[in-house]
Amino acid sequence: MSYKYANTNLKVFSLNSNIALAEEIAQHVGTTLGKSSVTRFSDGEIQINIEESIRGCDVFVIQSTSAPVNEHIMETLIMIDALKRASAKTINIVMPYYGYGRQDRKARAREPITAKLIANLLETAGAHRIITLDLHAPQIQGFFDILIDHLMGVPILAEYFESKGLDELVIVSPDHGGVTRARKLADRLKAPIAIIDKRRPRPNVAEIMNIVGHIEGKTAILIDDMIDTAGTITLAANALVENGAKEVYACCTHPVLSGPAIERIENSKIKELVVTNTIALPEEKCIPKITQLSVAELIAEAIVRVHEEKSVSTLFD
Repeated sequence: MSYKYANTNLKVFSLNSNIALAEEIAQHVGTTLGKSSVTRFSDGEIQINIEESIRGCDVFVIQSTSAPVNEHIMETLIMIDALKRASAKTINIVMPYYGYGRQDRKARAREPITAKLIANLLETAGAHRIITLDLHAPQIQGFFDILIDHLMGVPILAEYFESKGLDELVIVSPDHGGVTRARKLADRLKAPIAIIDKRRPRPNVAEIMNIVGHIEGKTAILIDDMIDTAGTITLAANALVENGAKEVYACCTHPVLSGPAIERIENSKIKELVVTNTIALPEEKCIPKITQLSVAELIAEAIVRVHEEKSVSTLFD
């Protein structure tokens, strides 16, 4: 889609979380990133300067709230305030990865619902619209009273696996909550699904129980929305091989990959882990087992469609 975008009322800015993705998105839109700077006062407070006029413009700010999460959230909120005070017509936050999305309900007494809190903060700051990919739970869309476009990574992942020409496929959800996501990938690859029934004794610790579905002699593709410490996905892969799977691939939209994740993936039965670039991967995490696909074209198309007031839902087909 790379072309010179004629309408100068569309402005794309980037904060610090994923500048490479932002540059790629701007290139697909056919524009350049807006001029702004993020600096720090001596005590660490964030200072943002917008270095060009944005009066009357539709402004799109690219920022994943990945690690350091709190820094990136504060950058986003301060940027929204700066844009609002500089008379932007609309403020559209493009958040490929929505941080704090895992706490979307009270699972136990006296717990916060952080996914709702972040939605409130973005709205109160003055955002008009959120564009995001693969929320941890789709119902988080309902936490917003502003417009939200919820894009999906499954078509990008499916296209990649189709190009590999794998046979005897089975798509595996690592838990009950991910069945809908697994079904979407399975429909695109015309494959059956299986489910791993696991018990999680405490956060970031998973224990495999049993496998529901036929996986013996098949090529299994595990799918999740995010992989954090990689405990669930690597235990699942090992269980699939132990139960007769021929080989195991894994994929997710958001490669959080914190703590022991890289070591676990390297030592697991996973043949290849396919992720997208919603979160920037530092060099030390770019191991040969990991393939990173770009969501830039999808997001660029969504930005242009929003700006031109065209349907965004066609991107889901």
